[in-house]
Amino acid sequence: MPEGHTIYRLAARHQAMFAGEKVLASSPQGRFAEGAALLSGAVLDRTEAYGKHLLHHYDGGQALHVHLGLYGKFADGDGEPPAPVGQVRLRLTTDLHWLDLRGPTACELLSPPEVEALQARLGADPLRADADPDEAYARIRRSPTPLFALLLDQSVVAGTGLIFVTETLFRAGLRPTTPGRELSPEGWRKIWADLVELMGTAVRTGQIDTVYDRHLPEAMGRSPRVDRHGGEVYVYRRAAQPCHVCGTEILRADLAGRNSYWCPTCQPTPRTRSGLKRKKR
Repeated sequence: MPEGHTIYRLAARHQAMFAGEKVLASSPQGRFAEGAALLSGAVLDRTEAYGKHLLHHYDGGQALHVHLGLYGKFADGDGEPPAPVGQVRLRLTTDLHWLDLRGPTACELLSPPEVEALQARLGADPLRADADPDEAYARIRRSPTPLFALLLDQSVVAGTGLIFVTETLFRAGLRPTTPGRELSPEGWRKIWADLVELMGTAVRTGQIDTVYDRHLPEAMGRSPRVDRHGGEVYVYRRAAQPCHVCGTEILRADLAGRNSYWCPTCQPTPRTRSGLKRKKR
């Protein structure tokens, strides 16, 4: 599933392509035919990203809400659109550009109160200027739930995914199983600032890089990471490989239904029982 920075990049691209323009909307697949008919002919005022949710705000107050989920993808281009291929849920066109959406978890029209209700369910987004990290910490500091699960909970922190959470916990020196209530205010400020920095950089570059300059391949004389996700990381998807900092073997385990990665040396054991089940290599 795309992490929050990808949605921000999409929002910016769609803003540049369609803002101020009257769009024609259709649903070649047919599953969004009613919504497309209501949307067609409207002018796009602005786009917005909130966590992993993308919003197109149109004149008249209606908003197109898209959540890509695991399989959703956008395609776009200039000029005349090609003949629809595959299950195109939504197609937007103007005289200059076209946009196709396939396989989203959500594609719907929302009223202003429904947009407000959606955003009220989401936690603090490190990429938004209006984010309230204190509200997120108020939930974290009362919870016995592992930080790994709390930071992936979109009602606590919006936009974070497995890579950002795994890597931020490494950079903070905290094991994924550390209970939220053991995180100090200072520790939370460090995590929040790190998320703001890492996610902001990913918006600008389009790639998640989490290692400090001294641990880059050219600085360490090692080969660059080869992975479909790209980017240089410390522990994510590096199970059984040596830690870039201390050389200890990176571990992997199931936690909160997801793969968790950590360095047992750089991320000390929390005081409480870990509850992790080691995976075989």
